[in-house]
Amino acid sequence: MKLTILGGGGFRVPLVYGALLQDHAEGRVTHVVLHDLDAGRLSAVTRVLAEQAAGVPDAPEVSATTDLDEALRGADFVFSAIRVGGLQGRANDERVALAEGVLGQETVGAGGIAYGLRTVPVAVDIARRVARLAPEAWVINFTNPAGLVTEAMSRHLGDRVIGICDSPVGLGRRIARVLGANPKEAWIDYVGLNHLGWVRGLHVAGRDELPRLLGDPDLLGSFEEGKLFGVDWLQSLGAIPNEYLHYYYFNREAVRAYQQAEKTRGAFLHDQQARFYAEMQNPDAPAWKVWDDTRAEREATYMAENRETAGAGERDEDDLSGGYEKVALALMRAIARDERTTLILNVRNRRSLSVLDTDAVIEVPCLVDANGAHPVAVEPLPDHATGLVCAVKAVEREVLSAADSGSRATAVKAFALHPLVDSVNVARRLVEGYTEVHPGLAYLR
Repeated sequence: MKLTILGGGGFRVPLVYGALLQDHAEGRVTHVVLHDLDAGRLSAVTRVLAEQAAGVPDAPEVSATTDLDEALRGADFVFSAIRVGGLQGRANDERVALAEGVLGQETVGAGGIAYGLRTVPVAVDIARRVARLAPEAWVINFTNPAGLVTEAMSRHLGDRVIGICDSPVGLGRRIARVLGANPKEAWIDYVGLNHLGWVRGLHVAGRDELPRLLGDPDLLGSFEEGKLFGVDWLQSLGAIPNEYLHYYYFNREAVRAYQQAEKTRGAFLHDQQARFYAEMQNPDAPAWKVWDDTRAEREATYMAENRETAGAGERDEDDLSGGYEKVALALMRAIARDERTTLILNVRNRRSLSVLDTDAVIEVPCLVDANGAHPVAVEPLPDHATGLVCAVKAVEREVLSAADSGSRATAVKAFALHPLVDSVNVARRLVEGYTEVHPGLAYLR
């Protein structure tokens, strides 16, 4: 089975390959094709994978190419993990937004809109090429903003594109762990959009254990989200929000923390990864060790400003292992081998969440089999959550419209309608600022 990874020179590719190395079942991936526009990054990552695979019998063959069509032909699965504009683009997104006093995070608020406007045209081109060159392939989208990009691609690939994120999985795992339950045996009632969702229940043997957690202040304050949001706020909500909702519920504090930080997250990662790729130009550098040391630093500093604002302290060691690659491999195995499973995924709504239309991509538990991912029906969201979900989905639709039409006015509308952008004039200045620093937004007229 052939797996193509778009963005194959990206730093997190070894996580995916490591998961593949642990898969020895029938019908496994035997050939991995890495595609990237940067041949130097491809070379660096290929070296890391070669050291990873040393001594592993029947490790999947790895090849690399800068030719997109060549990479897609004959693919059974395509992992899309591209970053349009690179980490410098992310750093620019953060800087322009913070200068206007609004959030520049890559998936939330102004930064997420700018990233989406750059990424959607490229993602749509990829979707069209997949439809032409590998019509039977399944596309698993890692590219952020994951829900928005998945919806853009679904207009050309239908249900054969599925978005993934490890945030809901990690949240469910932490809740189950603190309740003394096995995450594999729990049904997680989670619903929302990517990076905008809530756990409303955690069912074990038919019993919802979440009320027990919400009713115990000591237990509730003992894990990441309890420390991040505060016990009182979680009890008021009656649910456990995805960590990214900290940007909404504590927006003023988050913006201040990012403005006061020595570096934004994008700038930190840009500098960190520049050091990694530069070091990999040394043929004597121990590729795997250099990569793994860099990864550990990356994971430990994740959402550091938010945790500092909340007084949440350092991340628990159990939360440093990531997990998106495990979600991707579980999804791929379920489809390829008809190993039926349940995963929280980004898929077209159909009739799952009644407040949104059938084509809106949402993030919900799905039953997965050889025919793809099927969203389960979920109870309506409470009014406060419905308001956020509808507002942000409306913004996503304006982003898609702007990317399709090239309309600068529609782009301004997307920024202005976002709950975290507080003025139409700010929205206009954001569009001006982003078009100045991003050549990829030259299409906006």
